[in-house]
Amino acid sequence: MNLKKALLGLALFSCSSLALAKTFVFTAIPDQDERALNERFGKVAHYLQEQLGVDVRYIPVKSYPAAVSAFRNNQVQLAWFGGLTGVQARQLVPGSQALAQGKEDTAFTSYIIANTSTGLMPSKDFPDAIKGLSFTFGSKGSTSGRLMPEYYIRDHFHQAPEQVFSRVGFSGDHSRTIALVQSGAYQVGAVNYSVWEEEKAKGQVDTSKVRVLWTTPSYPDYQWTARGDLDKQFGAGFTAKVKKALLGMTDPKLLAAFPRSGFVPAANSDYAPVEAVAKAIGIMDDGK
Repeated sequence: MNLKKALLGLALFSCSSLALAKTFVFTAIPDQDERALNERFGKVAHYLQEQLGVDVRYIPVKSYPAAVSAFRNNQVQLAWFGGLTGVQARQLVPGSQALAQGKEDTAFTSYIIANTSTGLMPSKDFPDAIKGLSFTFGSKGSTSGRLMPEYYIRDHFHQAPEQVFSRVGFSGDHSRTIALVQSGAYQVGAVNYSVWEEEKAKGQVDTSKVRVLWTTPSYPDYQWTARGDLDKQFGAGFTAKVKKALLGMTDPKLLAAFPRSGFVPAANSDYAPVEAVAKAIGIMDDGK
C-alpha cells in the first residue's frame, strides 16, 4: 500500500513537473510596427514569467488572422486581441475566456482623420464631405481600424465603403494608416484613437498635414483572451493565476507601453456589441 502511494505520488510529481516545464506562449495583434510590439511585449513576458512561475514567451505574428490562427492551433495560449479578433478566436476555441481589458477599452473610440489638403475641418457631426475621396482602413480584422468605422460609414451613407469612396485601401496597421494619410497617399482614413495619441506624443504626427475630423461613439475593444484548456495544460487554477497577474499589472512603465492606465476584469459577454456589428455588416456570420 505504501509502495502504491509512493508510485502515485511520483506520477503526480512527474505530471506537475511537466506542466511547470511547459512554455506559456502569448501573442498580440500587430496593430503597430514590429519593433514597438517586440519592445512592449518583451517586457510583459518578463513580468508574466515572474508572476506565474513558468517559462513565458512572446511570439510576434504578421497579421490579425495569423493571431487568431495561432490561438486556434494552440501555438499560443493567451493573446492580446482587439474586440473583433477576440470574438473570432473565442468562437473557434470553445471555453476560451476574455480575462482582462484596459480601463480605456471599456469605452474605446476611433478617429476619422484627413489630410489637411482636403480642407476638411473637425466636427461633432459625421463628416459627410468625405464621400468621393480616397479612404484607407487599417487591418481588415481591426475593430477600431475597420469594423466600427465601416459600421458608421454604412449607417450614414447607406452604402458600402466601395460605393462611398473613390478608392478604398487597407493599410495593415494604425501607424501605417496615419503615415499614408499624412503623406497624401490616401485623403482620409480610420485609426485607433490610442495609437494616434501615442504617435502624436512621440512627434510622429505632423498636424500641419493630417488632422482628426470626427470621433466615433464608444465601444468595447482590446482584451486579453485565454484558451479554455489552460488549467488542463498548466495545472488547476492556472487561468485564475493568469487573470490575477494581468489585473495586477500596475508598473507605469509596462502600462505606458500599451498605453493603458490599468487593467480591469473582462467577460465574453462584454463583446456582444462587437459581434452584433460584425454580423450586421457581413464580416462574420452565424455559422462561423
